[in-house]
Amino acid sequence: MSARNALAIGLLVMVPVSLAAEHLQWGETAVFLTSVAAIVPLAVWLSTATEELAITLGPAIGALLNAVFGNATELIIALVALKAGLVDIVKASITGTITANLLLALGLAMVVGGVGRSEQRFQPVVARVNGSAMTLAVLAILLPSLATLGGAEGREEFSLFVACVMLVVYGLTLLFSLGTHRTLYEVAEADLEPEAPEHEHRRPPLLPWLAVLAGATVGIAVESELFVGVVETVTGRLGLSAVFTGVILLPLLGGVAEYLTAVSMARKDKMDLAVSVALGSTLLVALLVVPVLVLVGPWLGHPLDLRFDLYELVAVITAVVVSNLVSLDGRSDWLEGALLLAAYVILAAGFFFQTGALA
Repeated sequence: MSARNALAIGLLVMVPVSLAAEHLQWGETAVFLTSVAAIVPLAVWLSTATEELAITLGPAIGALLNAVFGNATELIIALVALKAGLVDIVKASITGTITANLLLALGLAMVVGGVGRSEQRFQPVVARVNGSAMTLAVLAILLPSLATLGGAEGREEFSLFVACVMLVVYGLTLLFSLGTHRTLYEVAEADLEPEAPEHEHRRPPLLPWLAVLAGATVGIAVESELFVGVVETVTGRLGLSAVFTGVILLPLLGGVAEYLTAVSMARKDKMDLAVSVALGSTLLVALLVVPVLVLVGPWLGHPLDLRFDLYELVAVITAVVVSNLVSLDGRSDWLEGALLLAAYVILAAGFFFQTGALA
């Protein structure tokens, strides 16, 4: 049994514990801690179910399933928080998720995979495609912020328009990767070839994994309600600002499955998969999760615009530029990973002090 699955099984006990903490009124801190601990295994099981169903349903449907459910945990938590009116936290989680995926997840993968090896190689084709799409995503986030510097007029309408364009771009990336240029991604997936015989003999059962997928999704929604209900109060007691909570805490909570997968693949010297997980997850957040949040915000009674402050914009641009520079050459080592981690730590510290987290 892998360490990831062992963690997922062991922490499942926190699901009933968190429900008991809420029902028996153990206090907001207890609800906060237990709901966080419960979301982690549910996120892992959601990711595992998606992977197993992808094997059962075949590459085309499996890739589409990964495209839809790859970042379901982040989307569910953000939707619940947006419904509760925590707009600042949700907006901060957008920039936080992008920087965490590109700097923290990719950095951890390169460090763990590079230990004991002079360097690791991967096909740069996926990095180039994702890098181009990520550049567009950064522009989509940047332009509404610049266009509304003079005031709030037209901010929501512009953000809605940009969200629609981003969804169209996401659809085009799916058409590119699953249809017209599928062969490019087959090269990047060459790491899976040694495992092909195993998959030929082991086709995971469909209905049980569908049940796991549905159960994990419902469980994350329930635990997110508990988490969101107390997050402002508990983090306020700790002196943490809403921006810092959104930038650091929510991305770490929602992206734990992707981080574990990327690090595990890197350690097995499957850097193509590790890089694809980190960059693909970022692309999914920027081109799907963000537009969905913008579009459903008015329906939930809390419109979400794409106007971010200067430091958030700098953080996203830094993450995209640095990760592109590191990944475009098709090689990595532990030092490059350490540099990515250092960039993430510096940006996180900047959010901590810049937003008055200690106040």
